[in-house]
Amino acid sequence: MRKVGFFMSGAESKKVPVGVSARHIHLSQEHVEALFGAGAKLTEFKPLSQPEQFAANETVAVFGPKGSFPKVRILGPARKATQLEVSRTDAFALGLNPPVRESGNIEGTPGIRIVGPAGEVTVDKGVIVAARHIHFHTSDAERWGIRNKQLLKVRVGGDRGVVFEQVVARVSDNFALDMHIDTDEGNAAGVNTGDIGEIVE
Repeated sequence: MRKVGFFMSGAESKKVPVGVSARHIHLSQEHVEALFGAGAKLTEFKPLSQPEQFAANETVAVFGPKGSFPKVRILGPARKATQLEVSRTDAFALGLNPPVRESGNIEGTPGIRIVGPAGEVTVDKGVIVAARHIHFHTSDAERWGIRNKQLLKVRVGGDRGVVFEQVVARVSDNFALDMHIDTDEGNAAGVNTGDIGEIVE
C-alpha cells in the first residue's frame, strides 16, 4: 500500500502515482446479504491504495439492456449505497449511457440488474463513469496548496503522453496520495498502474 507523503520531499515537482481502475462495484450491506446470503460479509482479496479499502474475493454478474459482465469485482467495505463504476466502452457494451460523476453522486443515473450466488437485485440508479480524480491526504494537499474539489491538470509522459484536465481533487485525512483513471483513459494514454503523473498549472 502506498504511504502518505509519497513524493513530497524538498522542492520536488507535484508528482502523483497513477492507478488505472477496471470496472468494479460497491455494494450496500443490504445488497451484500441479498446477493450472498443473510449475514454475509465481504472478504478481502487484496488491499487497495486507499487505507482500509480492499478488492473482495466476491464477484457478481451485472446485466444491462444490451449486454452483461459475468464477473465484476466488488470493492469493500460495504457502502451506504450500491454503485457500479464502468468505462465508457463498458457502458456501450451494457447498453447504458451513464454520466461522468464523482463517486457517491448517483442521483439521475441508470440502474442495473445484479446477480449473485444467493439472489439478485435490481437498482434504479447507481451506474456511473467515474470522474478522474486524485486522492490527497490532508497534509499532501496543504503542502501543495490544493483545495478539496479543485479541478487540476495532470501530465503523463510516454509514447502517448497527454495532459488530463478536469481532475477532481479529493482531500481527506483518510486518503493516501493516488490518482485514479479508468481503463479507457489508461489505454488511450498508454498509462499503467504505478506510472507517475505530474500536476501542472
